[in-house]
This record gives sequence, C-alpha cells and structure tokens, in this order.
Amino acid sequence: MRVAMYYSNRDVRLEERAVPRIGPGELLVRVEASGVCGSDVMEWYRIHKVPLVLGHEVAGVIEAVGEGVDLYKPGDRVAAAHHVPCNTCRHCLAGNHTVCDTLRTTNFDPGGFAEYIRLPAINVDRGVFRLPQDMSFVEATFVEPVACVLRGQKRAGVRPGCSVLVIGSGIAGLLHVHLAQAMGAALIVATDVLEYRLQTARRLGAHATVDATQNTPDFIRDVNEGRLADVVIVCTGAESAIPQALNSVERGGTVLLFAPTGPRVIVPLSISDVFWRNDVTITTSYAGSPADYATALRMIGAANIRVKELITHRLSLAETGLGFRMVTHPEEYKSVKVIIRPQE
Repeated sequence: MRVAMYYSNRDVRLEERAVPRIGPGELLVRVEASGVCGSDVMEWYRIHKVPLVLGHEVAGVIEAVGEGVDLYKPGDRVAAAHHVPCNTCRHCLAGNHTVCDTLRTTNFDPGGFAEYIRLPAINVDRGVFRLPQDMSFVEATFVEPVACVLRGQKRAGVRPGCSVLVIGSGIAGLLHVHLAQAMGAALIVATDVLEYRLQTARRLGAHATVDATQNTPDFIRDVNEGRLADVVIVCTGAESAIPQALNSVERGGTVLLFAPTGPRVIVPLSISDVFWRNDVTITTSYAGSPADYATALRMIGAANIRVKELITHRLSLAETGLGFRMVTHPEEYKSVKVIIRPQE
C-alpha cells in the first residue's frame, strides 16, 4: 500500500509498505479521508521520531475484521480514535481519561496518511464510531478535533450567557468559536493576524474580531460593557498570546491554554495579581475521551457544528507534502482545513 512518510515538514515522501496484518479483535480500515492537524506539523515534537506515518483524524470503511469481532463487519463506515483510555486507572475513574497512561501509548498502525490502517483490539473496543449514512468521510475527520474542543470548553466552563475570547483563529480557534456559539455564549471575540481567518470566524459565530497585534483587552472592554472576557481560549503557540490572555480575562474567569507552545517556553506570572487578587483559573486540555468523540459525532451529524465550511483543500495521498506546506504557511495558501484522501 502507499503511505505518506514524514521526515520533516518539508520532506514528506510517498512510499510503499505492506498492508498491516490484523489479529484477533482487530480491524483493517481503508482510509477514505484524513485531516492534517496542527500537531502534525509540530516539527520539534516529531523530528526525533522520524520516519513515521502521521495522521490521526481519520474516517473510512472497514475492510476486514479479526477473529472475535462481532460489533463490526466489512463495509461499515467508521471514524476511529487513535488514542483510547484504559477506563480503569485512577485517572480514568476520576474523569481524567486524557492523562491515562494507556491513552498516551495507544495508536493506529501505521497512521492516517496511508491507504489502510490497523486498529488494535483496544481501539476497536472503545474507539470506533459508526457514521450516519448522510455524513461524508471528510466531515467525519472532524470527530477527533471537535472532541478535543468539547473537552477543552468543558474544562474552561464555557456556558450560556458567558463572554469568550479566542486568541488565534486557525482551525482549532475556529472550532472553538463555532462551538462557543453552539453552547450559547453571549459574546464571542476572535483574534488573528490573517484577515481571511477573521472573516471565517465571523461567519462561524464570532460577534466581533480584532487583529491580534492590537490592544485586545481594550477592545474586549469596548464590546463587552466595560468587562473583560469570562473565558479566554489560547489557540496559538505564540508566546505573546499567554500574557495577552491573562490581561484579557475578567476577575473570576478562566484561561484555557489549548495550543502548546514550542519546547521549554517559560512565562512569568504575577501570583498576587492573577490568582490571589483576581481569582483567575488557568487550565489546560489535551485530547478527548470516548464520550467526547460520541458527542462530537452527534453534533456534526446534527449540523450543530458546520464542519464542511472549514474545509479549504482536499488533496490526494501523493500531495500530502503540499498539505503540510499549506498548514505551515496558511497565509500563502489561504488554508483553513486540509483533508487528505488516501484512495486518490
């Protein structure tokens, strides 16, 4: 089968390797669509593991089932989770599935930028989701990122009537904008340095947008009756976004650090001003649980989240390297979401 082998953000090669052999409890899935995630192009995080096949936002058709698999059959249309929890450790029992050791060691074989993937038995047990007949494969690639955004907004306390500031309007930021609208936020403000992204944010539910180089706290006060934002969601790895977020959150509010920075970034904090005097909560979020996946699938199926509006490019497997360039240089290609279709 063909795979897109990752060596660096500038070196993604179309190569051949054997179709994975499945064992008891496993599935072989023919990948029909796989989204390029911002984490796929985090070269500093990937480079010491190369070469490897990336891609974890996948949807496809079950090609073969292993011995003992009763819930699925060849021909079933599915989305799948690459990381799944054990559901029995102290973290899972406390509802913190995404810090489970098992979740952090499970994965596809080899990855979604391939014609076929093998799903290990544990993924089959708790990470496979049948698609509604009217849901396309490209729409289904959003199940994983929407699940991550759902979990983040739950941790941040996004609720009806609140005000939300989203810093960075790449694909994660835009999904946060759109979900905050679906959750009933009264005011949603989005920032970015690219105007076409801000236009997309307004189309997906942002009540106001502002260039990220401007004075964001003053802008929030102007549009929010003198108050700062109840929830600030940081969706960019830019170091400057963190102090901007802390200066833009209302007393008693929450800052969600959703996007990772580069390695070894240290940001000084004033404990007395941020925490003691203003009672601000800073939280983080990583991945999504199986329940988040199921909720994401329902929301996409019900068109609560209009994911098709975010797709700007659909490429063949041979064009995966181009897809990576589109994600790393969005201003050049005006890209938002890039989808790879491995069967083309």
